[in-house]
Amino acid sequence: MVDIESDGPIPHDYSMISFGAVVVDQALDKTFYGQLKPISDKWIPEALAVSGFSREQTLDFDDPQLVMQRFADWLKQVCGSKPMFFSDNNGFDWQFINWYFIHFLGHNPFGFSSTNLGSLYKGMQRDMFVNFKHLRKTKHTHHPVDDAKGNAEALLAMRDMGLKL
Repeated sequence: MVDIESDGPIPHDYSMISFGAVVVDQALDKTFYGQLKPISDKWIPEALAVSGFSREQTLDFDDPQLVMQRFADWLKQVCGSKPMFFSDNNGFDWQFINWYFIHFLGHNPFGFSSTNLGSLYKGMQRDMFVNFKHLRKTKHTHHPVDDAKGNAEALLAMRDMGLKL
């Protein structure tokens, strides 16, 4: 399960500021957190404010290539050769993770597929108007590890409702 925070709506023009990931298992104790130095001079103050960081703070974050390599290494260690990408909003989160992996490492360990948690729940409930967020236990704080963990808890709840994982 992955969650990202950014300073704008699209990668390359704007920057992924931080991201978190958690392996979806009962313990939810295998986590990754990365903070990335901006790659662009463009940023939207309101978008960055969601992350809780100032622009000045982000300028001291780690080199994106190093962070993405650490993430790829972590994925290989905890997931093996075929990790699956899940997120609350995969249209947003996956575009940043995919772009950063391709741009900085030349490949995306997740491949070219992702799964949207909300859509999965809607399908399970056969209702396009339901929301899964009540299944989270961890408070949604906009710290990406907290948010990924809450979403992982929701996915585990879906498993307990009969979803084969």
